[in-house]
Amino acid sequence: MVGDRQGWLRCLLGGAVFVVGMAGTTLPTPLYPLYQEEFGFSELTVTVVYAVYAFGVIGVLLLAGNASDTVGRRPTLLWGLGFAVASAVCFLCADGLGWLYAGRLLSGLSAGLFTGAATAYVMDLAPPGGASRATLVATAANMGGLGCGPLLAGLLAEYAPEPLLLPFAVHLVLALLSAVVVLRLPETVRERRPLSAVRPRWPALPGPVRRVFVPAALASFVGFALFGVFTSVSPAFLARFLHVDNHAVTGLVVALAFFSSTAGQFLVGRVGVSRSLPWAAPCSSPAWRSWRARSPPTCSCSSSWPPSSAAPGRA
Repeated sequence: MVGDRQGWLRCLLGGAVFVVGMAGTTLPTPLYPLYQEEFGFSELTVTVVYAVYAFGVIGVLLLAGNASDTVGRRPTLLWGLGFAVASAVCFLCADGLGWLYAGRLLSGLSAGLFTGAATAYVMDLAPPGGASRATLVATAANMGGLGCGPLLAGLLAEYAPEPLLLPFAVHLVLALLSAVVVLRLPETVRERRPLSAVRPRWPALPGPVRRVFVPAALASFVGFALFGVFTSVSPAFLARFLHVDNHAVTGLVVALAFFSSTAGQFLVGRVGVSRSLPWAAPCSSPAWRSWRARSPPTCSCSSSWPPSSAAPGRA
């Protein structure tokens, strides 16, 4: 019983570190209208800044996707937290667009290291027989952390001083505290190898999963793309066309999307995988049609996405 409690405490601490790591990746979302006022760039530039993050994630997954299995969970998470700290420093120093690009790239590197390593670490730390509950902890930490980022930034930007500095200063402190937590947790990879053993891994599909990969990949791609468009342009859309200038509300709108995604993933276990994908399309299409209906023809967000009939849902 004591061992189970200790195991779950470690599992929850690992989940908390996961939340902090993922929150940093979405922290700037409600702040982009302020950056637009400060630096004078367009919504198109916002989407480009967002896209830089994806290049960082993909690069890490291809070049060091097996890092946590090779050098260990803790070193990988510490590197991820290091990139998160560096990203926060870039935003704290930002006096031009180049700093935003650098911050988003470093944030992508952090997320690429964190996503797989933190998920595996949470699962490893759970006591025997707790795999299903640990999966829920990892899922909630991942998507919940993505939702906490814009919510935290929006609240601080609206109700605290220095809206372009304080959110990143707070996250920098949280990242440093998370590093202390990681150092106090045990390593779960028994046979570790040096960093030089990490090798690039090109995508490959095992034979048994090839039949289901295409529909699952298409749904995931379209879903993530839909979320990318929503999170990148919704702050500017709310401010310009719905006249919502409260940053806390903007952060909440984006956060609710991530929190709803968490709830949707919990429902998959009850609904079943075979029903989840068909239901995703009717759930997302009305939302996108509503968004487009409210967007004037000149709105960049309505011209940067294909027709809603081509958009199922999101994982």
